[in-house]
Amino acid sequence: MYLLGEQSAYADALINRLQSLPALWLRDLAPCGPMLELEAADDLLTQLPADQLFMLNEGMINGCIGARPLFYWQDGDLIGLQQGEDWADCRLCSDGALRLTPYWRREVFQHVYADAHRTDQFLEYLLGQMAILAHAVAELKPREFRSTNGFKRVEAGEILINQGDAADHVFVIIDGHAEAFVDGHKVGDVAKDEIFGAMAVFTGEPRNATVIAREPSTVMLIPGDHFLSMTRTNPKIAHSLIESMARRIGQLNRQITQMTPTEGQR
Repeated sequence: MYLLGEQSAYADALINRLQSLPALWLRDLAPCGPMLELEAADDLLTQLPADQLFMLNEGMINGCIGARPLFYWQDGDLIGLQQGEDWADCRLCSDGALRLTPYWRREVFQHVYADAHRTDQFLEYLLGQMAILAHAVAELKPREFRSTNGFKRVEAGEILINQGDAADHVFVIIDGHAEAFVDGHKVGDVAKDEIFGAMAVFTGEPRNATVIAREPSTVMLIPGDHFLSMTRTNPKIAHSLIESMARRIGQLNRQITQMTPTEGQR
């Protein structure tokens, strides 16, 4: 789901990446019926069962709030995730023919959560869409009212986190690579798709490390209060975060082992 209007180059690149993810989750899941072929519709939801999700194979769907088209979905996106009272005013429509592959909604979530890698991809899909929407909304605001929510492009050598600073955001590297330093000493690498900066948000203490982009990278910024809310309501996000922290602890343990002199060197 993306806001209508012109996007920046890196937003377009992120959109293209996000659209490739649903096919990866659903690769080994059988559809619950034959592909649907629909004509142009003013209210698509009346034609789609609420207990199913749909891979959009061909066409474009617009999401309208009131009479105003604001969102769109295109080939590769998953249709039907947005449900409930919060979306009661959203109407899905299309100006042309559509081809949709149906899946049982419950089976999709069971399939995604049964595999940690698919869960990470699903989380990336949701967070990536949130980042794109936040960035687009920020671009529509006057500059003095813009927040730092969303994502940004950074160059090699740019500091993402400063040791000792207050923690107000959690970060995810969408594309690229970074390195973490404590008191000027490298303590680990931050790989693509890894969550970082969360520990200080949890503890409320200053940042305990400096993180620097090692190469040009796209970084997602999630406000700390939003991230804490997400971890409380979605245990899968907490699980992903624990795995990320466990990898970081493993890196530190290996580095300490390498730095500690052996008995023969003392």
